[in-house]
Amino acid sequence: MLKENVLYTLKKILPQGQVFTDRASLVAYEVDAGLDKGLPEGVVFPRTTDDVVNVMRWASAHGVPLIARGAGTGLSGGAVADRGGIIVEFAHMNRLKELDPLGRSALVEPALINLRLDERAQTMGLYFPPDPSSQRASTMGGNVAENSGGPHCFKYGVTTNYVTGMDVVLGTSEHIRTGGLAMDYPEYDFCGLITGSEGMLGMITSLSLRLLRRPPAVKTLLAIFDSVEQAGTAVSAVISSGLVPATMEMMDQRIVRIIEPFAHANLPLDAGAVLIIEFDGYPEGLDHQLEEVIQILRSHGGTDMRIARDEEERYKIWLARKSAAGAIAREAPAQYTVDITVPRSRLAEMLAEANRIGDKFNIRMGHVFHAGDGNLHPLILVTDPDDRDLIGRIHASGREMALCCVAMGGSITGEHGVGIEKRDFMPLMHKPEELLAMWDVKQVFDPQFLLNPGKVFPLPAADESGPYAGYTPLEKLVPATAELSAQGYTPTTAEEAARQLQALSQAGRSVTITSAPLDEQDGRISTSALRGVLAYAPDDLYITVGAGTPLSEIQAFLRERGQHIPLVSPWPDMSIGALVATNLNAPLRMRYGALRDVVLCATVALADGRVIRTGRPIVKNVAGFDLTRIFIGSHGTLGLLADISLKIFALPRARKTLLFPVEDLSSGLRWGQEMLQLALTASSIVLTEDNTQERESSGAYLLAYTAEGVPEDVEAELAQVTEVLQRLNAPAPFVTETLSGTELWTSSMQKADQRSLIVRIGVPVKNLAIYLEGISRQLRDTSYVVDFASGFVYAIYKVESAEAARAWLNAVRHQALALHGYAIVLAQPAALEGQLERWGYQPSSLEVMRRLKTRWDPRHILNPAAFVLD
Repeated sequence: MLKENVLYTLKKILPQGQVFTDRASLVAYEVDAGLDKGLPEGVVFPRTTDDVVNVMRWASAHGVPLIARGAGTGLSGGAVADRGGIIVEFAHMNRLKELDPLGRSALVEPALINLRLDERAQTMGLYFPPDPSSQRASTMGGNVAENSGGPHCFKYGVTTNYVTGMDVVLGTSEHIRTGGLAMDYPEYDFCGLITGSEGMLGMITSLSLRLLRRPPAVKTLLAIFDSVEQAGTAVSAVISSGLVPATMEMMDQRIVRIIEPFAHANLPLDAGAVLIIEFDGYPEGLDHQLEEVIQILRSHGGTDMRIARDEEERYKIWLARKSAAGAIAREAPAQYTVDITVPRSRLAEMLAEANRIGDKFNIRMGHVFHAGDGNLHPLILVTDPDDRDLIGRIHASGREMALCCVAMGGSITGEHGVGIEKRDFMPLMHKPEELLAMWDVKQVFDPQFLLNPGKVFPLPAADESGPYAGYTPLEKLVPATAELSAQGYTPTTAEEAARQLQALSQAGRSVTITSAPLDEQDGRISTSALRGVLAYAPDDLYITVGAGTPLSEIQAFLRERGQHIPLVSPWPDMSIGALVATNLNAPLRMRYGALRDVVLCATVALADGRVIRTGRPIVKNVAGFDLTRIFIGSHGTLGLLADISLKIFALPRARKTLLFPVEDLSSGLRWGQEMLQLALTASSIVLTEDNTQERESSGAYLLAYTAEGVPEDVEAELAQVTEVLQRLNAPAPFVTETLSGTELWTSSMQKADQRSLIVRIGVPVKNLAIYLEGISRQLRDTSYVVDFASGFVYAIYKVESAEAARAWLNAVRHQALALHGYAIVLAQPAALEGQLERWGYQPSSLEVMRRLKTRWDPRHILNPAAFVLD
């Protein structure tokens, strides 16, 4: 219990009315929306980042835990002060600071309500897709802390796919900015790491978010099945067809009979399962997609299918889906929601297991879940919260369900988080080495363990002194066994790579990671033997490959099966490991997401001898810190990627490109920005020099707009683009199905020769035209390609002398930095090695990057001088 004089010092650092210690206030904050309780010793209401920094410094000086809190809608006890301390309630930091329609971005404070953001975005024709059931109340900070999902995750992904930057106060009292309004800053992806970390690594004070164009039309289909198993099979069939619904949600009979009297959505009470499938896009394409999916559902037992006739009927359907918690409140004073995820192909099997477990423990429950991504939510009615026997049976059933999920390759939590509820389940899913790697991260960001203590990590047993149950000293986990070699290393397994790295580390010998075969006298370590398809799961839409596998080889394998991964490299022999390590994103990202959104998990060998698996090959998984993100774009400085699991997609049914000749740069920039406002199915919008042979007319530049998807959507979007550009007096476009904007980007990059300097410049999208006009003189000396959606300029400069190259690079870099961007060297002539500053950018998180590298690579042997921190 904090002494009164300590609390008095807290009251002195914040203005009056921002600190409360009376019991009435404290009791209001002892629970979140789950069953766990913990009485705090104070509640503070910061209004600014400086307030948060001052509170963190106070907590550090007095050793007091801090628990960040938004609306208290969490279900895993994540915002509960089970070890006392101070609740940091962000309710007053709730502003929408900026909404940028051109850059399709928003800058928000952490307590902004999710639904308020989406409503404001709607006024500008934009959309924030993550929509948890608590959307009406939950805050953006809480959504980020839990990496929230929602019904639209199947098509659009989870919260982490839309967070591009954040300001955060760490447990060290450091205030850092990670990421921002530009894309792919040269730094570790702490933005991705902190998302889903449950407030254990820092307190977020602002967020940069990515928005999408709001689809112009939506249609919702209700289908009835005799059983959830039958409906689950139908879901797999829809996915196999290559169709991409916005949502696929399911409810079983038990939950329907609870919801319908509450929501009055005309749900049939005798249905074994109700499936909600929603398509969005252009009106021209919806009817055809619904016709196709109705045929698929009917062939798998679907009956009584109805399409919502109007927005009111659609609203009632979704009210029913999102009102399960409210409906249950009429049946019982409390509920317990189990949050588990399995691969989609195991969905029906897991549902049967969950029902068996529920019957075994004699508990009453129903199912409402995200069928499209395998995320189940058995809802258990708690008829008497004070009945210890009932609560014990409920927790025992939850543990048994989690065990089943892990055995099926799933996760103990898909979107609600670990918190208090599932901290003791973590060893079911993670090896000691993996838990220890997460603990390393915790110590880097919060060395005094003040931020949300007691969450995520299992509590130590009575006879253990480690940070969590199952703790094993590192030297016992990874005893040194490898011998040193002068000829380099070509490991065939992750374990072999880890032993070799450990031996090199102990000897203090630096090593460079490559995917190329080694020469006899080579001191590098090669992933060339870590090659090939290791697992292919078409029903679950992922593939696992060795990190040394060339991207072209993976694409050829998938293309034969009508699929692809939406990744491209200008260099045909580039391995998937090299692509991930460098975070090289093509214009295609605007349709499918960045590399960080396509990589599901990886196996990594660390320099201290550990082998860790960074997640699971499933769409939704928040069981611990998202270590996968931190290795993407780390340039091999944190570990060696041994294998990588990636999302796979059906090849688009249609793809067309509009090619517009452009006479001057200003026109090209203006037209490109107008195009960007229309992008819904676009997979690239690029401007480059006009050197194609596909058209009769030509200009100085070529502006390309590629759309892909179902044919009706592609045609509708290209018609819109053509109409808008005609109003801007653009010439008639040439239409092609054989050339895409991404391929133009690739061919532009391939123009570089051994004398070329290749630079990627990244600025916030809204600043792109300003930047290009500002460096127009420098661009005369280069060939370049502009990626409008990413805010990127790829410039290829022919080097005449080191002095001239340095002057040119400094000029383009200075302008980029002034506009909150950067300019980095992707490739350079061998003669310039060591003469140019490759990065020219210093992240505010640089010291944190160094601390993390030291944790996993204590002697800094991995890829020395390969990144900004060396």
